[in-house]
Amino acid sequence: MTRVPTHPKSPAALAALVALLLFRIPARAEDSLAYKFENYREADGRITVQTQSSAADQDLGQDMHLHLTGTIDAITGATPTGAPAPAGSDQVPLTHMVDRRKAWAGDLSRQFGRVGVDAGFADSRESDYVSNGWSVNTQTDFNQKNTTLLLGVAGTSDRVEAYFEPGNLPKHSASAIAGVTQLINPLTFVTVDLSWDQSKGFLNDQHKLVEKTVQIIPGVSLAEAFAENRPAERKKETGFVSVNRAFPGAHGAMEAGYRYYQDTFGVTAHTLEVAWIQHLGTRFRLEPSVRAYRQGAADFYFYDLDQTAIKPVRIPHGVAPYYSSDYRLSEMDSLALGLKATWVAGDHVQFEVAYQDYHMRGRDGVTPESAYPRAGITTAGAKIIW
Repeated sequence: MTRVPTHPKSPAALAALVALLLFRIPARAEDSLAYKFENYREADGRITVQTQSSAADQDLGQDMHLHLTGTIDAITGATPTGAPAPAGSDQVPLTHMVDRRKAWAGDLSRQFGRVGVDAGFADSRESDYVSNGWSVNTQTDFNQKNTTLLLGVAGTSDRVEAYFEPGNLPKHSASAIAGVTQLINPLTFVTVDLSWDQSKGFLNDQHKLVEKTVQIIPGVSLAEAFAENRPAERKKETGFVSVNRAFPGAHGAMEAGYRYYQDTFGVTAHTLEVAWIQHLGTRFRLEPSVRAYRQGAADFYFYDLDQTAIKPVRIPHGVAPYYSSDYRLSEMDSLALGLKATWVAGDHVQFEVAYQDYHMRGRDGVTPESAYPRAGITTAGAKIIW
């Protein structure tokens, strides 16, 4: 079995990483029960992920709130192995995969005067990957609630099954975030966040390969596949700024955000996202959005190892030399265009549908375009409020 590709914005990937996320404690949520179905489908018979999730929100007294979510992913389709395209072809080799993931998460929040505290836990299980996570966030109001300070920490403890090692390999992470939201005027607020993350342990994708032509006997060479070998530690730093502004005359609002990312793998990335929320009467709204992403390659990304002096090892050990042919670590761009519609059918029921077109392309001039997916993401959901 293999895991779903964790390229940026894959819906299943984002769900699998829920324990890593540090998020703002929301305003007091409505007591509700929600269901959502999402279909992520890559073109040309690549990965398809069908996700069913449910969420429940319930007040527990005046100052406490409980939020629970459950998710099931059904994953099938083909994904690149990491090996290069055969001579004379621009189609990279694919391997078929089938897997199923079950996950749940819960968080309990409580208000202590002007300080809100949220404690969360999460568990995610696949055939060869188990993740447990926790998070604690605080949100403190200042300046007559015109300024809000966010501080949070989180961690995960994962177990990975790899074909080349008996037993499960460990992976651990720790994260922290600090942020400020400032009300500029009654129509505008600005958010600035800085976050840090450190992961240690087995950081490879246990199903990705690299290829090198090896001399078997003098005059005879053969292309051989090896497991990739990434560093055993990765540090990430992210800066985020967003502006939200309402336009009452147009019955709409704009959300615009920019994120800068860098890590010790050598990857740097820029994300720009803009969404418009248009109210059409009191019960219907449309939300078109666009997200552009640009990424630089990891220091150890190679299409293959033939032009390098690297001698790959049979069993990766997390020490240099490092190498990977995973296209998700290459130099690339992606663009996502989306449209979401929400209908408030009554005081206690609302429905939403959404579609997003997601397209990724390489920028290094070496990795074939066939390595990069194009996907359509369809979402439908309903919520009951009481």
